[in-house]
Amino acid sequence: MNITLKLFATLTDYLPADSRYTNIVELEVADGATITQVIEPYHLPSALVHLVLVNGRYVAADQRASEVLAQGDVLAIWPPIAGG
Repeated sequence: MNITLKLFATLTDYLPADSRYTNIVELEVADGATITQVIEPYHLPSALVHLVLVNGRYVAADQRASEVLAQGDVLAIWPPIAGG
């Protein structure tokens, strides 16, 4: 099945070079793939995987290993953001 992975801010450094400008990667993943399984190959530090949304819906950290993605889903991930 096909999904879209979007990484934001400093996480774009973990994307393939040709996707860093757009922050988007179109992926083909196995049916039944979870959020954790999709992001494992990108070696994202767990401390930087802060805000995770699937189709705009928040997924808590304790649900990411069991949240199964579906055809056409958009998985978006942000690191912690600090500001003044």
